[in-house]
This record gives sequence, C-alpha cells and structure tokens, in this order.
Amino acid sequence: MRQTFRRGLVPLSLLALAAAATLTACGGGGGGGNGFSFLPLPNNPATPTNPPPEGTYKAEIRRTTMGVPHILADNWPGAGYGYGYAQAEDDLCTMADSFLTYRGERSQYFGADAKLLASSTIGLPKNIDSDFFHRHVISADVLKKMIDAQPDNLKQLVEGFTAGYNRYVRDVKAGGTRNAACRDEAWVKPITSDDIYRRMYAANLAGGYSNFLAQIANATAPAATVLTKVSARQLDRQLDRQRRQAAVQLATMNVKEPELQVGGHEGVGSNMIGFGTAATGDASPLLFGNPHWYWRGPDRFYQAQLTIPGQLNISGTSFLGIPVILIGFNDNVAWSHTVSTARRFGFFQLKLASGDPTSYMRDGAAVKMQATDITVKVKATDGSMTQVTRTLYKSEYGPMVNLAPLNSGLAWSQTMAFAIRDINGENYRTFRNWLRWNQAKSLDEFIAIQREETAIPWVNTVAVGRGGAKAWYADIGAVPNVTPAQVTDCTTAVGATMQPTLPRVPIFDGSRSACDWQTDADSAQKGAIGASRMPNLQRDDYVANMNDSYWLANPKAPMTGYPDIMGPAGTEAVSFRTRMGNVLAQARIDGSDSYGAKGATPGSVKQMVLNSRSLTAELFRTQALPIVCATPAINVATDPLTSEAIGPSVDVSAACAALQAWEGTGVSGAKGAHVWDEFWNRASQIPAATLYNVPFDAADPIHTPRDLKSSAGTLLQQAFGAAVARVQASGYAVDAARGDYLFATRGGKKIPLYGGCGGPGYFTIACSENRLDKGGYTMDGNPNGNSYMQVVRFPEGGVEAHTFLTFSLSDDPASAHNGDYTRAYSAGQWLRMPFSEAEIKANADFRTAVISE
Repeated sequence: MRQTFRRGLVPLSLLALAAAATLTACGGGGGGGNGFSFLPLPNNPATPTNPPPEGTYKAEIRRTTMGVPHILADNWPGAGYGYGYAQAEDDLCTMADSFLTYRGERSQYFGADAKLLASSTIGLPKNIDSDFFHRHVISADVLKKMIDAQPDNLKQLVEGFTAGYNRYVRDVKAGGTRNAACRDEAWVKPITSDDIYRRMYAANLAGGYSNFLAQIANATAPAATVLTKVSARQLDRQLDRQRRQAAVQLATMNVKEPELQVGGHEGVGSNMIGFGTAATGDASPLLFGNPHWYWRGPDRFYQAQLTIPGQLNISGTSFLGIPVILIGFNDNVAWSHTVSTARRFGFFQLKLASGDPTSYMRDGAAVKMQATDITVKVKATDGSMTQVTRTLYKSEYGPMVNLAPLNSGLAWSQTMAFAIRDINGENYRTFRNWLRWNQAKSLDEFIAIQREETAIPWVNTVAVGRGGAKAWYADIGAVPNVTPAQVTDCTTAVGATMQPTLPRVPIFDGSRSACDWQTDADSAQKGAIGASRMPNLQRDDYVANMNDSYWLANPKAPMTGYPDIMGPAGTEAVSFRTRMGNVLAQARIDGSDSYGAKGATPGSVKQMVLNSRSLTAELFRTQALPIVCATPAINVATDPLTSEAIGPSVDVSAACAALQAWEGTGVSGAKGAHVWDEFWNRASQIPAATLYNVPFDAADPIHTPRDLKSSAGTLLQQAFGAAVARVQASGYAVDAARGDYLFATRGGKKIPLYGGCGGPGYFTIACSENRLDKGGYTMDGNPNGNSYMQVVRFPEGGVEAHTFLTFSLSDDPASAHNGDYTRAYSAGQWLRMPFSEAEIKANADFRTAVISE
C-alpha cells in the first residue's frame, strides 16, 4: 500500500495507520526528481526480509532544502529509528564500511595490507592493524561498561537507530537504485546495537588511543628468557646492568614526533566565536561555529533535526553512526566545539619483572599483564580465507604500546615496556552529556551539565543561550590529573627526552603507585581533573577558540593558573588563524571592517567568516616582495620543505608580478594566492628567532610576532624560489584563479572553492592534503576544512539559524544531495535552516515519508 500526502505535515497519529514496512512519500516533483526518493519503489517488494514485530518503531522523516532530514517521532526509539534510516539512505556505503572497522572485520573482506578508504581520527592504517586495535581496545568488558553507563533514553535511541539502519539495508537490498556502489556487497548487512556502542566509544578515543593505533595493535611481547636455578642470579645482575645502560642511552636519544590526527601540530581543527549582547547590540547573543573536519569517511558530519514533542527538539550535526546531535542548537541553546590543546593521554614506563617481560613491578611486587589472544580472519589475494592471531596485553594503566617506531630504543624489551592510558578510555559519560545538552532549556542548565558530567572528550566548547547576555567558553572535560610534584618526581629519563616532541604529555614511572594520576574531590572519574580547576569564561563581548589553548578565549581577559596539561598560557605564540579570528571578531564589534555598522549580526558574520583573508599576506607580503623579488631568478638546489632537488635557477619574475597584483585573499577568483601559500609553507619553517624582528610578546599576542628580518633574506629567497618551482611544476599559471586549483568534484564537474589552510593565516579553511603539482588542491581525497557551519541567534519567539554542510549530505554519487550543498557553499549561499514546525512545512522543498515496523 502506498499513500501520498501533498504538502503539509503528516499527523504523527497517522503513523499508527501505517502498515509494517510501509513507506509514505509526498512532495513536489514526484519520483524523487530532486534526488530524494523513498523505497520501496514501484515494482519492488514492499515487505522487508524478516521484519521485527509490527508496531515497534515509527517515525516521520521530513526532508527540506539540501535534503536535510527533520525526524519527528512520538518516543525515543522512534526518533532513533528515523535517524538511523535517514543516515543510511544518504551514506550507507560509508557507514557499512565503518562498522567493519569498529568490529575489527576489515581484513576479512578487503585483505590485511589494504588501508582504510578515507581518513578519520584513526588516520589511514592497514586493515590488519585496525582490526587488532579495535578488537583489543573495545573488548567485551569495555563494551559492557559503555552500555551500562547510558541512560534509558539514550539506550532507546541506539536501539531505534539500529533498527532504522537495518530497515534501510533490507529495503535497499530488496530493490531500487540508491547506493549502487555497495548495496549488493556481502559486508553491507544488518548490525546490532553493539555496533553503535562500539562506534560511539571509538569517537571518545580521538585524543588518545586512536593516535597510536598501529603501536597498540603491534605491541606484542618479546619471548621470555628461560631461567634456570644456576642462571637466575646472573640474569638479575645482567638485567640490572641492561637497565642502567638503557637509561643512559635513552636520556640522550632522538625521538621521532608522532603523527597525532587530533591535537597534533597541524591535525584537524575548528573555529568558533560566541558573541554576547554587547557585541550584537540587541537582546540575543549569536554563535558562529565551524569545525574544520573530515570531508569523507566515518567521522564526516551528518546534519539533521530530531523532534519528540515535549521531550526533544534539536537541530545540528553528528558523526555518521551516532544517534545524538554533537554540535547544534535547540529552542534555547546553541553550541559548537574546537579541538582542545589539553592532553588526554599519558604513558607509563614499566620496569619488567626478571625473566618475565609480561609482568611489571609496582611498589616492589610483580603484576601480571592481562593477555588476550585475538584472531582476525584475513582474505587472501586469491580469495581464500586465513587467520592471523596476535597476543596483545593490557596493564592496569591501559593497553601496552610499542613505541619503537618513535625510536628503536623504546621497544618492548626484557627490562622495559610502555603502557598508554587514555582518560577517555574510562569516560562513559560523553554521550549522556551531549544528550542532556540536546534537551537543555537554558545556558545556565547547559553549563551546569558540563560541570556535572565533566565528560567532553577532547574539545573546547562555546555556547550561547536565549535571554542571556554573555557567551560561554570552557575546556571542561576529561583530562588527566597530574600534579606539578608528580611531573618533577615521576617523569622518567625517557619522558624528559620525549617532552620536545610530546610537550605536556605525562610519561611517568609505572613502578610506583605514587605516580598514579590523582583524583580531586569533584572529579567525575578516577584520575581526572575536577571541573572546578578547569578553564572557563563568560563575557558579553565575545569568547572564541581557534584551536590554541584556553589562554586567549578573549585577549582582553587572558586566563592563567590552570594545570599545565591544559595547554600553554602565554608561553608561546598563538597561530595566525587564532590571530585572524580575533582580528575579525573585534573589527566586527568595532565596525572597523567593511561589513557596515558595528555589531555582530547574522548577515555581517556570514560575510566575515567566508572572506578568505590571509593574515600572513596582510602582515608580510609588502615586506617579503622586495626581498624575494630583488632578482628575476633565484638559484635553488633543493626544496627547503621537502628536500627534493629543484635545479640551478628558477625564474620568479612572473610570480612576483602576480603577488604584486594579488589582493591578499583566497576567494575563488583571487589570482596568485597559491604562490603565497607555497612560499609561506616554506618560510614558516625558518626559526622564529631568525625570521621575525619583533618576537612573540605575551602582552600583545594578537600582534606578535611580526616584521620580517632583512637578515633572513637568503632563507626567504630560497623559500620563494622553491615555491615558484612547485607552482611551475603544477602546470597552473602563477596568476591562476583560486577556484581553478582549489576545488571539489561532484558529478564529474569541478566546483570552485575558496579559503586555504590555517598555516598562512586563513580563517576560512579548505585544506587539501594533495600537493599542488599532483593535481591541485583538490578536496576529493582526504582533506579537512569548513564542514558543518552554523550562525545561530534567538530572536523573540523563534530560532534563526543559517547553515552549511560544505561537502553535502550524501556519499552516493547518484543522489542530488551529493553536491547541492557544496555548490551552494561555493556560491556563498547560506541555507536558512527551517526549525519550527511552520518553517519546516513551509519549505519549498518539503517532502515527507512515514516509516514504521
């Protein structure tokens, strides 16, 4: 049976009339002409395979412009059901692939040595390492703790989400044209609620374990030395001698800097600004939020609204596979996040028991590690199936980790090994916190929840609320609690050596209980800092964060005195992106920019955040050009960034002319921005003391360091010559328009983009990992950049929200929602997001479907 409702809301009471497995669709265009179609399609079976008992789940999925779903349900299972179905309809292939990741089954379908298809918070590891990591870290006991800690309404959301996803899998396998790339694959199959909990728990680990996936997956123990009665005493002496020798060697070793996907030197990042009413000039504060996040893969954002009348009404975004909104707004509160500088993990150096490298000493007694034999199925190149088994270990601190890739001297030996502890490995409150925020009725309640749960895993928070004059900033979440005395007394020689590459990461002596992380009176979990000692600020002008520490949430009120592990506070320069963000915010408040009268309004903020200004160009271009363009050619032997050979001479005259004419932005029509970007990427490698005339000054952090030293001329010329050589090798003209080489591809057509990476000081981010000479700065691979963007305020009687989902809603190339949002973003056309029932029903692209079973 198929029922059609023309424009307007389908009363939720009618859901009860829907037969099991019946879909009801409506909206102009018919036949899914705008890319939003619902199964079953004509001539396809309408009855799903092995459906659950009738009447268990029901939801209404209303789609508006860009395909954004607004889920309406009577209860929590129904809301989850609609959300799971909608996510699967738009992004089935990415989701099904990711569930293999979290179950540890990638090698079974794709082989051991293949890598993940898209980058995420675990990077791009080999399948075999990903499988062992997830099976080891998300073990059955951990999964049980995760589930047991959730409130009933969240459990019901997960249950419904699982059922909704499975419903779509049944439907798409029964027929239709959607998700052709994967729908017939054996790995696209029903899931259980455990799969969703695994996915949720994995999201916790982005600031810790996930950065050391391969090192944890390959942390196998060396064979034990065979002991005899005669040799035992000699072995003890020998091991003590080895420990002393190793301590001397380790104290002077060079340690390779680990690649941190989240919280690293570059990594992913975000911008957010909360304007109070002193800045907006009216009764409502205003939030701008913009995570610079993944454009592909399981951690990409999905935009939706979830409504249960009287219980929940939240719009925003979550990762794929997560049934809770993580960034967004409800009737009374709006918030966003940025990656925090606070360290969320630490290492414990273990002194191993004599003759047993799988036991470690603690306060003089030997403690046996927990060993687990893990077997992974592996598909061979000929299609046959084999098995690989590893024995992996956990200590009381956390899993063992193989740090040999950082330096061979850090390998698990007969005398020494390392365990890693991630504070969020024991934090099961994260999604409870977010779900409570989804329902918060005021900013005061929002703040109280954050303090009570202290659960936010690896991000800062900025929020505003209806009727409130002030905006809120906080880095209140799960952070290791280590005292200054412990840092002095417990940091090992290895830990001291590793500090330059892992600053503020505690690397402690694991043989003494005195080195355990501490617990405050108000700690939400063992070993975590209590909320009362974590940074927060409320102001009526603005608060902001662009991935530097809490210190400059507002430059007029620098915060200091918080635990060192939270991040630097006035001891090092902030990024050019942070500086640009504060320049933009203050200029908007003062009205000294080009966007009209002073005050942060939705219209002015929307223009401001897309203007693609480069702060380094504004500060240094006029100083650099006379230096680097002093001669028409520069002799450059090797590239200072890559060490690649270049050649004897590079003609820079045309590049100099292009930069002279360039207006200093990365808008899509700007000509010459790539020359500057390539130059600054190399110039920024010059030590600050050599490069800048005016060094960083904590009393003037937004304006220092500044002014290029003329004595750095030779180094700057080498950087410029290498940059021009890269541009010449790319085939792009030195005066090529930004949108010619910075682009996304949808439907075989290039969509021109704008902005750039944070290094050159762009606030508007589109940061490709692809080299200019390898096909341009394409955003089709594994980039990060502007993702879910929102500008939100609370006028009387409603919510005003403007949004982008820059990469579009669907990963399915056949969907109209694979590129429509991206084209709108390219044109700078913000979407006024419908939120109230009246706005949703009045949307020109409104269509609705009722699903139930």
